Amino acid sequence: MPLATPFLKSGVALSVLAAALAIGAPNASAKEGMWTPDQLPAIAGDLKATGLELPAEALSDLTGFPMGAVISLGGCTASFVSPEGLVVTNHHCARGSIQYNSTAEQNFLADGFLAETLEDERAAAPGTRVYVTVNVEDVTDRVRGDITDDMSGEAIFAAVDNAEKAIVSECETQEGHRCQVASFYGGLQYKLIDRLEIRDVRLVYGPADSIGKYGGDIDNWMWPRHTGDWSFYRAYVGPDGQPADYAEENVPFKPEHILKVSAGGLEDGDFVMAAGYPGSTSRYARLAEVEQTFDWQYPMFEALLKDWIATIEDAAPEGSDARIKYEARLAGLNNYMKNLGGQIEGARRVDLVGRRAAREAALNDWIAGQDGDTDYAATLEKLDALSEEMAETARSEWAYNNANRSQLLSAAKRLYRLSKERQKPDAERESGFQERDMTFFRQGLEALDRRFDPAVEKAEWMLFLKDYMTSEESVRVAAFDEALGLPETWDADAVSAILDDYYAETTLDETETRLALMDKDPAWFEASEDPFIELAVALYDTDMAEEQLAKDQAGRMALLRPDYMQAIIDWQASEGFAAYPDANSTLRVTYGTVQGGSPKDGLIYTPFTSLEGILEKDTGEDPFNAPQAELDVIEAGDYGPYELESLGSVPVNFLSDLDSTGGNSGSPTMNAKGELVGLLFDGTIESVNSDWDFDPRTTRTIHVDSRYMLWVMDKVDGAQRLLDEMDIVSDD
Repeated sequence: MPLATPFLKSGVALSVLAAALAIGAPNASAKEGMWTPDQLPAIAGDLKATGLELPAEALSDLTGFPMGAVISLGGCTASFVSPEGLVVTNHHCARGSIQYNSTAEQNFLADGFLAETLEDERAAAPGTRVYVTVNVEDVTDRVRGDITDDMSGEAIFAAVDNAEKAIVSECETQEGHRCQVASFYGGLQYKLIDRLEIRDVRLVYGPADSIGKYGGDIDNWMWPRHTGDWSFYRAYVGPDGQPADYAEENVPFKPEHILKVSAGGLEDGDFVMAAGYPGSTSRYARLAEVEQTFDWQYPMFEALLKDWIATIEDAAPEGSDARIKYEARLAGLNNYMKNLGGQIEGARRVDLVGRRAAREAALNDWIAGQDGDTDYAATLEKLDALSEEMAETARSEWAYNNANRSQLLSAAKRLYRLSKERQKPDAERESGFQERDMTFFRQGLEALDRRFDPAVEKAEWMLFLKDYMTSEESVRVAAFDEALGLPETWDADAVSAILDDYYAETTLDETETRLALMDKDPAWFEASEDPFIELAVALYDTDMAEEQLAKDQAGRMALLRPDYMQAIIDWQASEGFAAYPDANSTLRVTYGTVQGGSPKDGLIYTPFTSLEGILEKDTGEDPFNAPQAELDVIEAGDYGPYELESLGSVPVNFLSDLDSTGGNSGSPTMNAKGELVGLLFDGTIESVNSDWDFDPRTTRTIHVDSRYMLWVMDKVDGAQRLLDEMDIVSDD
């Protein structure tokens, strides 16, 4: 792909952004772009040409249809699909709640969960939220107004942090709202995101893993795919209609807008779009960042994850209560490890380092040809030096940070930090320790019960400590070694005995103990004889020094990065390309068409998979062990009204060329009319490197087809109550 493509898109002030959008629409052959809703009217022509039947202006109205139905779960995306607050998202997004409600005797992961009535719906895992975005406002001047070039990194960090906290505090005077300030274009622009926060979320329906996780880690990121990756929550509010904590008297939330669910579905080549909250992309990262990531960080993580997964599996045997507690973590670790492998291979395949070097050379040539009024060249030199410094810091702190991964140690550290922060006025506390954060703080302490086992955690900690103690001597932290009582060299028996004493003597494994400590002052912690608390107190100064360095580096980056992005936007505008910001967990829209592909020579991806593919894959053993009831209906050819005639079966999953990444999971996939035709849940393994380098040939997104969802609910799981509740439409 040549350099002069939409790959190099960015933006700054709205006037500059509008000008860039007016210059050129997205490349018609590759629907690259994670567009903010306010950008869509400017590319209305291409949206219409691609097949959108709704006015593009409608998609920029966050309180109108269909965007008013799109919600965030704070890590995944979801949407309202009934007037009674019914929420649909991915199975893997709700799986933590399914796991939280499961035991060895009543294993909803294995058997599935379906509430027969409203009263049977169960509280989701602690901390589960539904966020409804109601307004977005540019607050760049308020955030950056006090920054000057002569400020230190820490001062810049503090200025931005204090401004953000003040803006959020003002926004959250509205009852039931949760607000955030998000940075766009590397800090050139800041927006206030105002969201209604629904705190009572309940699990309604999740198919068994043998449907919702069919294919497991083997099929993860792969095509063809046959995964029923959906589940349902319901949002509840108080009797007065306002957000409230869980209570029996709460009632279903009444959303202003819902998505109709299509039983008519799609054909190859049809228009599709997804609205969601993509987490993070790095398409504008400098070469130094790319090299640090792909030469060191990703390979190190990949190796660690392999050992970490094996450690958990050995310590938590299949079918045990411990395995149930760690299922969500195992799924996440396996997913991340496979993703990293795809990222590394993708970077090698496209020569990402070489391409990024060429891009920077082209940018330098453009800068050299300017009239001299800018300091872009000096900015880039400083930026690259800072990137190298931050890379070295990450390498030096890697082993120590891993050695601190114990859940109980983390709880002790957070509790002691809370006691310190509560000595300050609320507005001056660190983010995460203000009064607005206490519900999450408390729920995190509560959730630990169903996600912690001392034997498994000890095995994990032993793994991390071995890596720490066998690393270079320079990474060892004296305060940690002394406080934990570590020997000079790795001795498995000695370290095991130390950890045994920790778990035997602590009471932090008791929920009531942890919750009670939220009200203690620093002196109480400093006098405690609980070993995890003693260790947390001993490490406080070391951890604060590490945090101080991170703030200084982040502050200096906040001064330099915007100028770099300004250079990018100016350069790209001169080339005639539109602009969109890197993903940052804010609401975005991506669009394109249903289509297969050919990611490499001789390999053809068809756009749909079918029920018969489940039969072909099924072995009767996990992860290819579809329920017998499902196999029976497939063999009987009972497709009901959900058959795609051109396929001769019910479609299970489909491919599109949509531009997506993590956080998009659960995003409603909509047709040209804004009807739900599926849920975005994955990308192909060849696509994962698009976080760094969008490739139109290989980038494909995987969706679960709404017809498969409806077919299973109708023919297999008997979820008639939910089918009756939704507005199901067809092409007839």
